[in-house]
Amino acid sequence: MRILDRSVYVGPSLYAHFPVIRLELDLGELEQWPTARLGDAFVDGLVAALPGLAEHGCSYREPGGLIRRMREGEGTWLGHVLEHVAIELQNVAGEDVTFGKTRSIDGRPGVYSVVYEYAQREEGVAAGELALKLLASLLPENLRGDLVPADWQWEEARDDYIRYAQRRALGPSTASLVRAAEERGIPWLRLNEQSLVQLGHGKYQQRIQATVTGRTPHIAVELASDKEETNRILGSLGLPVPKQELVQTEAGAIRAARRLGYPVVTKPYNGNHGRGISIGLRSDDEVVAGFAAAKEHSRSVIVETYLEGDDHRLLVVNGELVAATRRTPGHVVGDGRRTVRELIDLVNQDPRRGVGHEKVLTRLVLDAQAEMMLERAGLTADSVPAADQVVYLRSTANLSTGGTATDVTDIIHPDNRDMAVRAIRAIGLDVGGVDFLTTNIAESYRAIGGGICEVNAAPGFRMHVAPSEGTPRDVAGPVIDMLFPPGAPARVPIAAVTGTNGKTTTARMLAHITKMAGYTPGLTTTDGVYIDGQRTVEGDMTGPVSARMVLSDPMIDIAVLETARGGLLRAGMGVRKVEVGAVLNVQSDHLGLKGIDTLEQLAEVKRIVVEIATDCAVLNADDPQVLKMSGYTEAKCICYVTMNPQHGLVREHIRAGGRACALEAGVNGQMITLYDKGSHIPLLWTHLIPATLEGRALHNVQNAMVAASMAYALGIKLDAIRTGLRTFDTTFFQAPGRMNVFNEHPFKVLFDYGHNAHAVGAMADLAQRLDVAGRRIVVLAGPGDRRDEDLVAIADAVAGRFDHYICRRDDSLRGRDGDEVPRIQAAALQAKGVPESAITIIPDEQEAIDAALRMGRPGDLVLIFADALTRSWKQVIRFRPEGAAAPVAPKPAPAPVVEQGPREEPALSDYEGLVRDERGVHLSREEAD
Repeated sequence: MRILDRSVYVGPSLYAHFPVIRLELDLGELEQWPTARLGDAFVDGLVAALPGLAEHGCSYREPGGLIRRMREGEGTWLGHVLEHVAIELQNVAGEDVTFGKTRSIDGRPGVYSVVYEYAQREEGVAAGELALKLLASLLPENLRGDLVPADWQWEEARDDYIRYAQRRALGPSTASLVRAAEERGIPWLRLNEQSLVQLGHGKYQQRIQATVTGRTPHIAVELASDKEETNRILGSLGLPVPKQELVQTEAGAIRAARRLGYPVVTKPYNGNHGRGISIGLRSDDEVVAGFAAAKEHSRSVIVETYLEGDDHRLLVVNGELVAATRRTPGHVVGDGRRTVRELIDLVNQDPRRGVGHEKVLTRLVLDAQAEMMLERAGLTADSVPAADQVVYLRSTANLSTGGTATDVTDIIHPDNRDMAVRAIRAIGLDVGGVDFLTTNIAESYRAIGGGICEVNAAPGFRMHVAPSEGTPRDVAGPVIDMLFPPGAPARVPIAAVTGTNGKTTTARMLAHITKMAGYTPGLTTTDGVYIDGQRTVEGDMTGPVSARMVLSDPMIDIAVLETARGGLLRAGMGVRKVEVGAVLNVQSDHLGLKGIDTLEQLAEVKRIVVEIATDCAVLNADDPQVLKMSGYTEAKCICYVTMNPQHGLVREHIRAGGRACALEAGVNGQMITLYDKGSHIPLLWTHLIPATLEGRALHNVQNAMVAASMAYALGIKLDAIRTGLRTFDTTFFQAPGRMNVFNEHPFKVLFDYGHNAHAVGAMADLAQRLDVAGRRIVVLAGPGDRRDEDLVAIADAVAGRFDHYICRRDDSLRGRDGDEVPRIQAAALQAKGVPESAITIIPDEQEAIDAALRMGRPGDLVLIFADALTRSWKQVIRFRPEGAAAPVAPKPAPAPVVEQGPREEPALSDYEGLVRDERGVHLSREEAD
């Protein structure tokens, strides 16, 4: 039994619309050993190791269903069992995950696809690995293999996993804030491996780190960390505080204690979580010990008067007290029969106690501090306390050291409530905790005394959210309401577009439209991430990582995500939902890769984009695979896009009041037209859109229709849509490798990135519709990782449409021989009737492009399908025909004369690297001059 492959999906995928892990599991000989054959010993051992499995309903949807499934008939197979164990392990570590799905993989006996939900990536991966070891450890010796070391112990491995998970999981306070945000529909992103979290998207984002918010003043945090200064400020306002002194030496601590009067407290100058605090010190020797304990956490130590009473945490958020909790240090209560050690074991059997923060309470530990407390009480771990004798094992009441918490919010006296609010305001915190000692929180400190021993920035929420006793309080909600008042925006509109071809151009069109409408768009494409039109990251950025980049940027207020098949298969989508999702087409490309062998399977991948759309799904009604996706979306609206005005389904959809975008013929050409709720809205003549080459580039007409439909669904005004389309062209600067035209040679060059039969065919169609006085020449290629039949289909798409064909390969061979791709395509062209004399094989891309350019004559059209876009475009524009001067960019118009007097205009060479010509290419110093 072994894991062959693992995929971690961060968002919506083929398997779920939330984060899941998929394991490809090979059972090997264990395919012949379902759970019933393994016997009761296996099942009983598994339930003993993880009692929570008894609650798993499995297909029976009731507690005990999984156990029943394992015992009935043949039982179930170990892939299915591993799924449940991986889920339960995360539950044991404190995560709330439930989803799992296991299926056999067709044609591969004993190999299973095991899918299970996860909360944190590393924790989920480790759960799968530990589940595998646990199952192997319960197998008979002859089936166990080498998965489990000889000295492996389940209990130790389980606790190590819990600690590992908790180091990577959100802490209780951060997790409560995240849950409160989710309840309010506010998205969030974890920004590091600790507790730094972004709430909201783009310019609406707020940040938290534990319970410190982006609005928490730095000075306030510094003051709260300075216990001496905090004491002085609060005392100056008449708030109740103990007397204290700051010391650096043992002798100084003893002198301070004597001046203040015993008993005293010693604590670190800037400690937290109760670390290094010693209370109730009644002698010089105890002060020395307390000083040493505090010194481990701070260079300076505070000695202060000891206040009698219970420790209370009063939580204030945005100027209001939202919770009050009485905290009791970790302790045991004697029964006159058991030793302290046995009482600790008894207390730890409480199911509410766990390791670290996994549960409401933390296990008691018999460590050095516990032994010190026992020694102070005249006891040892083997002493038998009297019945009802309370034996404290900690000097402070922190939950993380085994303390308990009792909610007292409903009984706190108004004076004590006001005191806490004044204290937090005095320090300047938006979220703060007051540690208040009093004998009775229900009575005013003015009457019975008490005092503030500490003010805390980043106060923990665990004791309020899940107290040991009393009513749980929603303390995270007020923090979220402070950061995002009701009605305040938290999300930016998100539009996602996918398809085999056209998605980059469509995404760029939409982003341009939004910019024309006054938005600051964030855009992800196959050539980079763009913020407000400027590329910030270069490369193929169509996966979840780039989506996260855009949504984390504090400038953007709308996001346009080009979403590619590769990212969806590798890691899923980077967002849980989008306002608008669009699918352009589903054509034969990348088939035979990553388990996607048919158009139907490819369509299933691409439809994820519309499955998670909430407002509108934009679908190409002219593509049968895309049209079927209408049955898989829950978006409020479906907008069909068609270039066929006679489309029967779209006509019925429009007549029923539905939304559509159609291409209609008119006296002046073809009009892009919107229909919505019975309204007929003429939008724009296609010949007015530069990217369509006066309406001839029908694939870009369709892209413009989809972009317009998406913009309309986002609520963008019609005039802004028209302006956006009329000002978007296909220069290399605005859309590199997408139907770029170069007219400065005696012949026309058409430059495109097309790399599948559908895209190549669309450009070949365009080449036929353009007016060409001379020959048509094409430079053809195909990616090496495509199937032979895909390479042949690319050649078929151009066969018979050009006068000469130059076949090349990409720089990356992707497993092919040096000239294998061009030879395959040349043979395919000949099979279609292209004469051998019209075909030239030049494997190298640069040499192939150079040959095509040298072949060009006045009036010719040279269509180049390129791979290395920037290099190849520079090669085109810098090509010098025989006897011609090199083309140069036109010089800019002189600056207007101003009244302030003459001044010398800088040379273009002063701006080397910043100057682009109208073709979108950076000019060198020589070219600029």
